[in-house]
Amino acid sequence: METNKTERINEDNYKVLALLSQYLNDRPDNISKEEIEEITGFGVSAEYAFGVLFAAALGLDIVDNAEDTALYNTYFSKMLHRLDIQKYYANPYFRNIKIPAVTIGSSELKYEQYKPYEAFVCNDIITTPEGRLMPQIGFFETEFRFPAVLENNRIWMTITPNEIETMKEAVAGASGNVLTYGLGMGYYAYMVSEKEDVQRVTIVDSNEDVIKLFSQHILPQFGNAQKVTVIQADAFEYAEQQMSQGQYDFVFTDLWHDVSDGLDMYLKMKTYESLSPASRFMYWIEQSILCYL
Repeated sequence: METNKTERINEDNYKVLALLSQYLNDRPDNISKEEIEEITGFGVSAEYAFGVLFAAALGLDIVDNAEDTALYNTYFSKMLHRLDIQKYYANPYFRNIKIPAVTIGSSELKYEQYKPYEAFVCNDIITTPEGRLMPQIGFFETEFRFPAVLENNRIWMTITPNEIETMKEAVAGASGNVLTYGLGMGYYAYMVSEKEDVQRVTIVDSNEDVIKLFSQHILPQFGNAQKVTVIQADAFEYAEQQMSQGQYDFVFTDLWHDVSDGLDMYLKMKTYESLSPASRFMYWIEQSILCYL
């Protein structure tokens, strides 16, 4: 009996994740403001309206199909979130760092945006006690602009609610001499450099163009830029050959875009922890990665 329950939960998890992946990749802005307003006109909340439209966009029939209704009731209330745009615009990085429109090599620095009611991943997957995987999907009711780096005209790095929420623990845990693998636009480096108990921040990244964009246009805006050092190197080579010499108190790794390309890199980086036994290690979206192990 327990085996059947576990199998059913695994099937539900797979179905939800597969449907979400297809939606977010193909048509994340499928839901319009006009559709939301049509439903809220009947006196329901925007969150409810978004959930109903989102379920329909995923191909679920929550009116006449009992299985789809059960799936909706089990997952969606814990999965969908209307986010407060002002909360994220009040973030210290958003408040203090201005992103110019500039290109170096194949890397372009600019602002991108989420449309009203566009769906996006906004936090790590939550695992319930019974083993259900709850992806966290957010939306804003108005346009939200966020910094991004494009590589060959494709979005490569961003600072969105997902990055902000999934780095909170690693920001809070950092102290002393900090090492971070992966530069991006320096969000993590900025947040930890602002902490009084952080003395130094070393960033390791291999992308020369991204390092130039950061060093020329973003780092000078840091209030504590003197704490920050950028090293151009392969992260895994540095971990194997140099990390143990740095006497790092805290090491944070953020080298991947999502779970699909992060799993192997996460496992590889974990093998180097033993080289620096005095360091504390944390990894971006580790909770989500562990769901697939």
